[in-house]
Amino acid sequence: MQGRVVLVTGANGGLGTSVTQAFLEAGATVVGTSRKIQGSEFRSSNFIAIAAELSKREGAKSLVDQVVGRLGKLDVLVHTVGGFAGGQSVAETDDETFQRMLDMNLNSTFQILRATIPVLRKTGGGRIVAIGSRAALEPGANVGAYSASKAAMVSLIRTVAAENKDAGMTANAILPGTMDTPSNRVAMPKADFSKWVPTETIAGLVVWLARDAGKDVNGAVIPVYGMEG
Repeated sequence: MQGRVVLVTGANGGLGTSVTQAFLEAGATVVGTSRKIQGSEFRSSNFIAIAAELSKREGAKSLVDQVVGRLGKLDVLVHTVGGFAGGQSVAETDDETFQRMLDMNLNSTFQILRATIPVLRKTGGGRIVAIGSRAALEPGANVGAYSASKAAMVSLIRTVAAENKDAGMTANAILPGTMDTPSNRVAMPKADFSKWVPTETIAGLVVWLARDAGKDVNGAVIPVYGMEG
């Protein structure tokens, strides 16, 4: 990955940290973004931190303009930003919760895609990898807003894959089961963590998809469920 410029959204989150570290170890230059992030969070001269709000068009466009202005190009987008809300049936879900899920899981994806696609098309072999959720394909009770927003995100990624294959671009979605992150351990302290998906597993798959070896995988929706039932 030497010479490649990678943009990781949610770079200091539970999964984003592993993804960022994996790309740095592979030799890429990584621009990490989230609402609050600092360059000191990763010990590498190849890491650049840029804070951004991605749910609005202006924030996403400004971020990409800064990346291109500073580094001259963009080769890979890895979109890990997302959020979860649950515990209510569809009938009980309030407008605020539904809109928050749309903003965090769908609108942020839409905005960063609009901002990055024109740049990635110029790369000749641009890569997009987005992190969805098992719930996008297998919705359960009391997570309707979350599941719907993730399902729509997957549809958006597959559409982008179809629209940009003429430029040698690929766009794929990874759907993890429960990931072994600090926040999930706090939320579910009695769970069997050994059955969860290590974030390093997802990060390794992301890097593979971004390499030349992944050029023939496009529009895929890849389940990574771990050992959960």
